[in-house]
Amino acid sequence: MLPDYRVRQRDYLLQISRAITSRLEIDHVLRLILQSAVDMLNGQAGIVALIEPTGAYRIRQSYGVAKPILDELNPIVESARNAREATQLLERSLVSIASRAGVGFWQVVSLPLQAGDDFLGAIYIFRIGSGGFSANDRQILQSFADQAAVAVNNARLYQAVAQEKRRLDAILEFSGDGVAILDDAHVIGTFNRALSKMAGIPPQEAIGRRFEDVVRIVDQRAGSTLAEAEANGWPLIGASGPLFIEGDLARADGRRVSVEINFSPLFDREGRLVNIIANVRDITRFREADEMKSTFVSIVSHELKTPVALIKGYASTLRRQDAQWDAATVRESLQVIEEESDRLARLIDDLLDATRVQTGNFRLTPVEMDLDELVRNVTRKFQSQTKRHTLIADVPTDLPVVHADEARITQVLSNLISNAIKYSPEGGEIRVTSAVTPKEVIISVSDEGSGISAEDQKQLFTRFFRANNALTRKTQGAGLGLYLSKAIIEAHGGRIWVESDGRRGARFSFSLPRV
Repeated sequence: MLPDYRVRQRDYLLQISRAITSRLEIDHVLRLILQSAVDMLNGQAGIVALIEPTGAYRIRQSYGVAKPILDELNPIVESARNAREATQLLERSLVSIASRAGVGFWQVVSLPLQAGDDFLGAIYIFRIGSGGFSANDRQILQSFADQAAVAVNNARLYQAVAQEKRRLDAILEFSGDGVAILDDAHVIGTFNRALSKMAGIPPQEAIGRRFEDVVRIVDQRAGSTLAEAEANGWPLIGASGPLFIEGDLARADGRRVSVEINFSPLFDREGRLVNIIANVRDITRFREADEMKSTFVSIVSHELKTPVALIKGYASTLRRQDAQWDAATVRESLQVIEEESDRLARLIDDLLDATRVQTGNFRLTPVEMDLDELVRNVTRKFQSQTKRHTLIADVPTDLPVVHADEARITQVLSNLISNAIKYSPEGGEIRVTSAVTPKEVIISVSDEGSGISAEDQKQLFTRFFRANNALTRKTQGAGLGLYLSKAIIEAHGGRIWVESDGRRGARFSFSLPRV
């Protein structure tokens, strides 16, 4: 029959073995180890100190130790250079603590937790009494500590793997690109937030379905689908580069998003295909940039070609040696040349300003100014250029002073009045009005033209945008005026907007902060 201590040793070792396989969360493991060790050696209390990843030696778990005593022991353990020194310091400290508490003589035994060549920490058991720990006690604790070290090491490895998994899950979930992880049958196992937003479908509705049924590519422009690639032998171990496809992703709500998808195979050690990683990137902005570049080239080419052709035509006519032109004809020809040169200069200035806005080099020279005088001067100038329209400057003479760049505000107001004239070719009234709030002054330009659709109103202030209608196609312009006006007003800390019912007339307004 086994002695009692042998039975206890066997029972506790079996208990720790179960902890190794069933409890991998390190705090649970440490608590179970410590409680078992204290009970096994008839102790009253104990602590476990571990080497942290930072190299610090700290108490990670305690049992039967009052908080005031634990607070006193913590700095002692942390100041030790190794487990032996920590034991010596603890023994001296416990004698002092026991003396103050009047509880007799404290003994302490320590046993290192060693996993192979790696020192993990130590178990410290405290016992009240005059008899020391026997050789049998130490033998039991040694066997126990060997098992405990395995449990602690496994728990640490599990904790590290769990932490790494959480980190990778967070990277995956909050990646700016869409990511889906598929099995070898293209069934979705992971569907991150960015891809959910792109496809317009919640992750829980996408997981478990085939990738092609959720991420539907239409208007394929480059690359190949998974099915096409697999029909040609993709993927091959060691020879399979990333597969890609470019096209439009048809969202669940009917809208489309331009995307590029890269597929990468993941093999196991036996060379079997385990997963396919799909990385989905929204390239809508890149495509818009390409389209904008094409639009820019087309518009600027057209806008440059017309004045250049007129200037060249009139200059060539005036140079003809076989004709004698009267003074009036020469003046008219030179006037056209001058006007078209001014038009070219304005276009070049607008292009330069647009570039400055894009690069952040847009500068203002603000001064205190009276808006009412500026409004009347600009309105008067444009009235002299049109006979079909009646321009009215309906602003009081006591508008509050604003702090603004006079040349830039003149540019904005001139652009709005010029547009009102161009887009109301039948004539009518163009009225410039004002409004004052406690924080800002508002200037509005209203016309009686054909109106602006709600869809076009959303894009009016973007670069190179021109509404696609018959009137716009007959009207000159590079689509930069309102874009620059918006940049100028916002640089002043103001707002600019448009109101129109889409059928008749429009009102453009901008605000400037009051001094």
